[in-house]
This record gives sequence, structure tokens and C-alpha cells, in this order.
Amino acid sequence: MQPPSSPGVSYVMPVYNEAAYIDDAVASVLAQRYEGEQELVLALGPSTDGTSERVAAIAAREPRVRIVHNPEMAIPIGLNRAIRAARHDVIVRVDAHTELAPDYTATAVATLTRTGAASLGGLMVAEGRTRFQRAVARAYNSRLGLGGGAYHGSAVEGPAESAYLGIMRREAIVAVGLYDEGLKRAEDWELNFRLRSAGEVVWLDPALRVTYWPRDTWSKLSRQFVATGIWRGELVRRHGGRHPLRYFAPPALVLASAASLVVLALQLSGVLAGPASLVLGLVHLAPALYLLLLAALLVVPSSGRSLADRATFALVIATMHVSWGAGFLRGALLGARDAVDRSRIES
Repeated sequence: MQPPSSPGVSYVMPVYNEAAYIDDAVASVLAQRYEGEQELVLALGPSTDGTSERVAAIAAREPRVRIVHNPEMAIPIGLNRAIRAARHDVIVRVDAHTELAPDYTATAVATLTRTGAASLGGLMVAEGRTRFQRAVARAYNSRLGLGGGAYHGSAVEGPAESAYLGIMRREAIVAVGLYDEGLKRAEDWELNFRLRSAGEVVWLDPALRVTYWPRDTWSKLSRQFVATGIWRGELVRRHGGRHPLRYFAPPALVLASAASLVVLALQLSGVLAGPASLVLGLVHLAPALYLLLLAALLVVPSSGRSLADRATFALVIATMHVSWGAGFLRGALLGARDAVDRSRIES
């Protein structure tokens, strides 16, 4: 018996303190042009900004929307609860900070069927509403900001390391144990790592594009990237060197900058002099080159961007790199422990 050409789809969405974005995110799911059955399962944390009331109102008027509660506010726990409550064989992860194009599901299911992949993702297309958020969005869309992950701009369809959000075959992710509930970040990469280790295919289809609204203040961005770096460091502790080299660049920058400051202090105090000073002084090259990169971002004209826009972008890039790198070192050396991303909790 042939499987249906339009199998049922269950969207799963973790939600916490998303009053500014939840209506648009849900609307983009409910507006999907797809012939198969659809439902949206929201894993709702105990929000304090009115999100819970908005979600309850949506579920009351829309029979395709259901709610499962996620008091722990942990994304992997909420996702697993939503998946276990889901009724259909195709699971589509959606975040409350994202919006799907109307043909996203139809394209994704067709690609899933064509490739036989267990997990499929598309491109994250970040957008911004303020100068700062637009700078963060530009950084997300740039190889400078996040190190060149395929889902940040690759135009090549094919096997991938991970899948952004993810359109997944339920039986495949159940077989590997769903999301790791011990993680607080990087749960997508870790799940796809286990799928690939089990012999499954993870696929990138650049025809799939998801609008993403990034953090909108300096403090939120820094807290997010520290937490993400910590959990990436934790995964390196668990899986060793089976990570792309790009993940090691920000912590290397942080280490080189710290070493440069120590050497500079010793040179200025006269403790370090002569040939040793010249040799150890080479450590200044890395932070110096990095500062030149930031200066270039500031002074090189960009089409349609003011000096203030360029300065904001350069500082956003530095915030991402330093926060992520410092977090990575902590996670790799000490483990993640109970580190969480508080950028949704605190203003």
C-alpha cells in the first residue's frame, strides 16, 4: 500500500514569553497551503507577559490548535511532550520567533518523500524591526556571525550536518529517543547527530525558508549566546572532536585575547623583555587582526547603510563572538550543569 501523498502533519512549538511574536507565528502555521490534515501543538511555559492568555484565546477559537503545558520551561522537554501528544506521522518543529512561508509544508513533505530523509531543514532568514535587531539579523545571515552553518545561506541541496527547526519522520526520531531532555541548548544539532549516527539521512533544502526574529537588545543577545556557547562546549565534552572547526574559532579568539592582555601587562611592567617578549608578543596578532576586521566593518561603505548601522553591526558581531566563545570555554572545561538561556526571562 502506497503512503499518502499528503500525510498528516503535526507542528510542535515551544512557547514562553512571546507576546510580541506568537500571533504571527501561529497565523503562519494555520495559513499553510497543504492538503493533508494538520494540527499545531503548543508546549506552553508559564509566561508572564500575556502569552498564555493569547495562546488560550487562539486554542479556544481554532480546533487545530492544542496546548500541552511545559512548567519546566525547557525546550527539549516541551518539544517531547508536544511530539508525544501529536497525532500525525510528520513532525514539523516551529519556534514562536519564526514565520513560515505559505508553501513551506507542501514543499517540505515533498522533499521528505523524495529523499527518504529522517530530518529535513531549510534556511533561516533573519529579519529585524529596529536598528539593533536588523544588525543582529544581518549577523545571523552572515558567515561572520555564526560561522557559516549551511542553513544560514547555502544554496546547495543535499545531506547536512543538522536541520534548522526540522521536518521529521516521527518513527525515526522516536527510534533514537526524541530530544535529549538533559540539554538546554543545541538540542537540534544533538538530535540530528544521533540520527546520522543511526544511519539516517539529514537533508538541507534551500527552497525552504523560515523568517526568524532574533533578540532585540544587547543583554538578551549576550545571554543567548553565552548559553548557546556553554551547551556547545558541553556537547564537545560528550562527543569530542566530531564538530566542525568553525565552532572552535570564537573560544580560540577569547583565549588569544586573554593571553594577549597578560603578555601586554608583563611587557609594560618590564617583567617580560628581550627575545621572550618578542616571541610571546606574537599572541597579540590574533586580537589585532580581529580589531582590524571590526574596523573594516565600520569604515567600509555598505549599500544603503549608515555609519550608525555599520557600527551597530560590528558591535553585534563582537558580542556574538565573545559571548559564544566565553560560554564555550566554560561548558567545555566545567560542563553545562544547569546553565539556561535567560534572554526570554529577563528584559
